[in-house]
Amino acid sequence: MINESKSYNLFFKFIEAYSPTGFLGIDRDDRLIPELEELTENTRQFFFVADIVRMEILYTSFGSLQVIGIPPGELTPYHIHEGVHPDDALRFGLGNAQLFKMANALFFERKGSALLSTNLRMRNPLGYYSDLLLQCYLFYSDSPIRTVYLLQIHTNIDGFIKIKNKNHYYVGNDLSNLRFPDKELLTTGNSLTDREFEIVKLIAAGLSSEQIAEQLFLSIHTVNTHRSNIVNKTGFNTISDLIIDYQKRGLL
Repeated sequence: MINESKSYNLFFKFIEAYSPTGFLGIDRDDRLIPELEELTENTRQFFFVADIVRMEILYTSFGSLQVIGIPPGELTPYHIHEGVHPDDALRFGLGNAQLFKMANALFFERKGSALLSTNLRMRNPLGYYSDLLLQCYLFYSDSPIRTVYLLQIHTNIDGFIKIKNKNHYYVGNDLSNLRFPDKELLTTGNSLTDREFEIVKLIAAGLSSEQIAEQLFLSIHTVNTHRSNIVNKTGFNTISDLIIDYQKRGLL
């Protein structure tokens, strides 16, 4: 079961089977659904499918209760927003804005698909926070109605693989990234350390090296060393170029 999950074949079968009816009236006893439920239970996952244009969740797997403590019949976008760790709220908001931007492009182009993938800490059934991988697969459909659907897969990755800098991020059209998480997938994204990323955010906010040094209780020399390392590590000519790129990708 776990080996099959790495290709996400069952998820694509789910889309193929139920998108013609707009994911309405899904019978949980249908042969495909118990297979998916067993698979996601074994891999500590849950998923939902939503009409992102109409902001309506159409189907949620039973694993939502196991992973975030919300029964599938009760899950709403509010529960996802409210369950995010406060320290990850800004990144979640930026990712959400990027997601809607991508959905809007698909809707007006009347074709295509896109993927946004990131990790966030979310509240678990015990009231603590678990590290979850959120994989958001968007795809356009004009039948039975014209809309953009969202398949969002949540995977508990606590203790799975230590993610460098804790901020995996992918936006694009390469569906090979829509798979069960592995080391290569989870280390895709921002290559900066937490401190370097913090400095980039402060620079983006308009702070000088002197102001950053004062706010972070560092020497100006240390801040400038970080700035130099950031440019060398990312391959951009200037931090301003890096900031523009991160803003486009929803990282800032």
